[in-house]
Amino acid sequence: MHDIDTIAAISTPLGEGGLAIIRVSGPEAVEQVGAIFAAKDKLTEVPSHTVHYGHIRNPINGDRIEEVLVTVMRAPRSFTMEDVVEVSCHGGLISVKKVLQLLLRSGIVRLAEPGEFTKRAFLNGRIDLSQAEAVIDLIRSKSDRAFSIALKQVDGTLSKKIKLLRHRLVELIAHIEVNIDYPEHDVEELTNLFIRNKCGEALEDIDLLLKTAEQGKILREGLTTAIVGRPNVGKSSLLNVLAQENRAIVTEIPGTTRDVIEEYVTVGGIPLRLLDTAGIRETSDIVEKLGVERSRHALLEADLLLVVLNYNDDLHEDERLLLSELKDKQVIIIVNKMDLSERLRVNEIHSYVAEDRIVYMSMTEEQGLQDLEKAITHVFFDGQLEAGDLTYVSNVRHIQLLHQARLSLEEALQGTELLTPIDLLQIDIRNAWEQLGEIIGDAVGESLVDQIFSQFCLGK
Repeated sequence: MHDIDTIAAISTPLGEGGLAIIRVSGPEAVEQVGAIFAAKDKLTEVPSHTVHYGHIRNPINGDRIEEVLVTVMRAPRSFTMEDVVEVSCHGGLISVKKVLQLLLRSGIVRLAEPGEFTKRAFLNGRIDLSQAEAVIDLIRSKSDRAFSIALKQVDGTLSKKIKLLRHRLVELIAHIEVNIDYPEHDVEELTNLFIRNKCGEALEDIDLLLKTAEQGKILREGLTTAIVGRPNVGKSSLLNVLAQENRAIVTEIPGTTRDVIEEYVTVGGIPLRLLDTAGIRETSDIVEKLGVERSRHALLEADLLLVVLNYNDDLHEDERLLLSELKDKQVIIIVNKMDLSERLRVNEIHSYVAEDRIVYMSMTEEQGLQDLEKAITHVFFDGQLEAGDLTYVSNVRHIQLLHQARLSLEEALQGTELLTPIDLLQIDIRNAWEQLGEIIGDAVGESLVDQIFSQFCLGK
């Protein structure tokens, strides 16, 4: 464990609520909270993992500040593996700040930096770096599936696979070193075939993890999805149906939406960052014209485009032009207003997209939502999400390191074909081992650690 000071921070969102929690961690945590806590039992003498009722008092004049519950968790049986005390106050801005200020006034306790509690858990060996990063994903999860993936990574599912993979590589490195340093000993003969087989097995393990990388990244970050089309085809109605609330104004007047409206929704377990855009058309209205320009910008940044057409209207020339412009993008066409009479020639749409990318809906009847879910799943997940027990790799840093490790192993494989000396092959294998170690924090610089934990909220 690291010899560090005592820190404190508010661990619940600021504002009105049932409770607010101040977390204190470090060697002086119990003593410093005990100095301002009045209760039946002296806090420094209570057993670990117990909760105590009492009052926070100003030690100078004895004024009662707050009525609280105090939880004591002694090292190493705590999240940070240090002494941790959590003070549960009444929810509100004033009470919790008063208690925190009283703690900090001693000069022994300082305000924690963002993510410092989780950073201490990492530095003290309770969790590795991939588990620490998964805590951020857990907090920021936008869907049940993303939450489930993050929870598994917090539990160490990815860490175990990486550690096993590194263990196999270090065994291979050890075999190579023995062969180099002690050629006179009767050791297993290291041939190019042996190295090739071992590197091939490692590559298969990495490929299995990378197989879910794109899906994991989508489930972690969501898809930026732009709803586009002519005015009054039902774009805002689609946003409202997916968001299950009247998020956008819907009228029969074309051009009602003048700006890009943003909303987060989950469709079929996939988080979407929906952008409801202004209707794309030629217009002389200055404000609407700016909205159309922003809509076209949204087309460029979107991962998925939902192009809404009107079943009760002919395909317009500007819609044909739009579909032609989007032929290289991920597009799903939504034929809306299926409850009205047919005027749209659906066969014409097939020249722009395949049948499985056309969804027939009625916003007023809320029909076709399941078909839209299936279409999105088909486009990005080959028809279905991977099994729930599969280890997803969702962190961009992890994905990059896996690709780097894979490249190092491929270079080692190429070296076996060129009959490269085994001491040179060992360099590539060791590089792969170190790159995998960066995922779990075994080989990572202090600056990267600081950068990762700076993304956390203050009390986490």
